[in-house]
Amino acid sequence: MAVNRVPVLKRCRSLDLDPVYLGIDKKSRRTARNANKKVSEYGLQLRAKQQAKFMYGVLEKPFRNYYDKASKMKGMVGENLLTILETRLDNVLFRAAMARTRMEARQIVDHKEVLVNGKCVNIPSYRVSAGDVIELKDAAKASPRYKAEDGILASTEGRAVPEWLEADRENLKITVSQLPNRKQIDVPFDEMLIVELYSK
Repeated sequence: MAVNRVPVLKRCRSLDLDPVYLGIDKKSRRTARNANKKVSEYGLQLRAKQQAKFMYGVLEKPFRNYYDKASKMKGMVGENLLTILETRLDNVLFRAAMARTRMEARQIVDHKEVLVNGKCVNIPSYRVSAGDVIELKDAAKASPRYKAEDGILASTEGRAVPEWLEADRENLKITVSQLPNRKQIDVPFDEMLIVELYSK
């Protein structure tokens, strides 16, 4: 898989993206070059797409596939796209505060530490459905990653969990109570700009 070696804060700065959306508390002290430069309509659309791809950790080809899938679903294409991205398994772990970042959530899934409805799933892009129960394996629950005082649970203490998820932090279990609607999805970009870009 392709790996972007650009430092996260530098990439956030270039995309005008607050690192907090990635689960990172650090702030860059530098300002982006050409910060006050006027951006064209195409530039705004492209930046929105790049922000979404970077935030969810999705490459161009699968992102385009998500858009094509969203355009065939009922309802607004932009909202459908966000719902697809939000219901990725790695994102659900991140949103439920059981991983500090989506990258860490992906690693947890890759290492076969996650059960979905009692079955092991090691595909970060796996899409969850309403009613699904996600749980960590017993071995993962006992690991220092979660037990240590400076572990994940301590680092994510106080992080707000969206209404569409029920997080049992004590038992490291997540229940998808419903699929998210647009009001429940907190993102720093306008998904309609992405739709405009792809619909040209």
